[in-house]
Amino acid sequence: MTDFLAALGLVFAIEGLLFASIPEIAKEALRSASETPVERMRLIGIVSAIVGVGMVWLVRS
Repeated sequence: MTDFLAALGLVFAIEGLLFASIPEIAKEALRSASETPVERMRLIGIVSAIVGVGMVWLVRS
């Protein structure tokens, strides 16, 4: 659970840095994401989750 919370904190830190340093680009990315079809967003989410789990698995093994 500690590793999960540390990873979540890192995600928030990176996201916060992006919004603070390049808010215009972040706003455009959010607008673009809101216009993306649900099926494509779902596929992107599944692929991202698989890649993320694979990266953690490789680093931890």
